[in-house]
Amino acid sequence: MVLTTRLPAGATQGIAHIAAPLPLLWVICAVSLEALGADPVAELTAFSGEAAVVFLLLSLAARPLRRVSQWDWPLRIRRMLGLWAFAWASIHILIYVLLDLGGYWPQLADDLSKRPYIMLGALVWLLLLPLAATSTKSAMRKLGRRWKQLHRLVYLAAPLAIAHEIWQEKTGWGDAIWHAPVLAVLLVARLSVQPFWREAQGPLQKSRNR
Repeated sequence: MVLTTRLPAGATQGIAHIAAPLPLLWVICAVSLEALGADPVAELTAFSGEAAVVFLLLSLAARPLRRVSQWDWPLRIRRMLGLWAFAWASIHILIYVLLDLGGYWPQLADDLSKRPYIMLGALVWLLLLPLAATSTKSAMRKLGRRWKQLHRLVYLAAPLAIAHEIWQEKTGWGDAIWHAPVLAVLLVARLSVQPFWREAQGPLQKSRNR
């Protein structure tokens, strides 16, 4: 059965805009109350990295959810989710460079050479950067078909982000133990739902054209 419930555009976007900043609000409150434990920098680094991955996964879930449910609202908030993913990835890097390293750039160069997972994280951020920069409607018009080709980089950035998570863990997979299966499901849905959807839409389109 296909779900056809549609929520008003303003309502869904309003809810999303209220909910999306809540993790950042939590961070601000936790820092203000000194509630981040014995190593607040490590806590902030871990939290910001997980937030980036979660928002990235949510943005990837928008299109499969739209195709399966017929809801319009996932696509209306997809861009915002992607921008929040980039924002959290940027915060993650800033915390590492400014708080963990104290802005000492020679140490950054040393870490990049000795800790490959940091290089991988930087690569993920570089992949997300052009996606965030071209997320506007004007960029879509200017790039045309190339816009979709460019934004397929997200399907490279997401698994690399989870690989970055796994690689830096000293024991086990950490949060990636559930991030990785969710991404796998979303990638399979991306590959399998589209042909099914086109096949299902075929008879409907023919009936409309009669």
